[in-house]
Amino acid sequence: MLLLAMDTATPAVTVALHDGTTAVAETSQVDARRHGELLLPAVDRVLAEAGVGLDAVTGIVVGMGPGPYTGLRVGLMTADTFGLALDVPVHGVCTLDGLAYAAEFADDTEGPFVVATDARRKEVYWARYTDRRTRVTDPAVDRPAEIAEAVAGLPAVGAGALLYPDTFTDPRGPEHVSAAALAALAAERLAAGEELPEPRPLYLRRPDAQVPKNYKVVTPK
Repeated sequence: MLLLAMDTATPAVTVALHDGTTAVAETSQVDARRHGELLLPAVDRVLAEAGVGLDAVTGIVVGMGPGPYTGLRVGLMTADTFGLALDVPVHGVCTLDGLAYAAEFADDTEGPFVVATDARRKEVYWARYTDRRTRVTDPAVDRPAEIAEAVAGLPAVGAGALLYPDTFTDPRGPEHVSAAALAALAAERLAAGEELPEPRPLYLRRPDAQVPKNYKVVTPK
């Protein structure tokens, strides 16, 4: 097994190669405006670091979000393209699940916690977990004040938790998702015989850009 994993659902453009046991190469760069520019060079870097060609990849893992429309589609379309070109399966993993899997607890205990990423517009994408592997709510997008009661007192992982300390009073790392964590989670689930979902985007809301409802007539009648 050699999984090529990527995620562009958050400001982090992250890519990793995973052999089913460990990440053999990984890279991440945080830049919310350059997903399309940074992703393919990142793929080249991890392949070069691992000393393998793209044809050695046996499967693709991609973060499905939730995330903003423009960034999220970069990773999903790239993953689909690699899957078609290499004739290998493409596995989707919820980006929030990848963050949960890499959650940092100093005492190495697991209990209920929240993952929250920045959804912009003063909102967060979030979900609740009972442990690093078990999500108990569907991903949602809300204003932090609206979910304060639901997350009160719970540790919170992700950049969204750092942005809104009044709501998320016990922030933990990591701040951004890593493709290595996505790949490790996918490899674990595949080894257990689970069927991973098709890579379909979790947008949760309409894109910022909208087609104007009324067009101005500029041609003569």
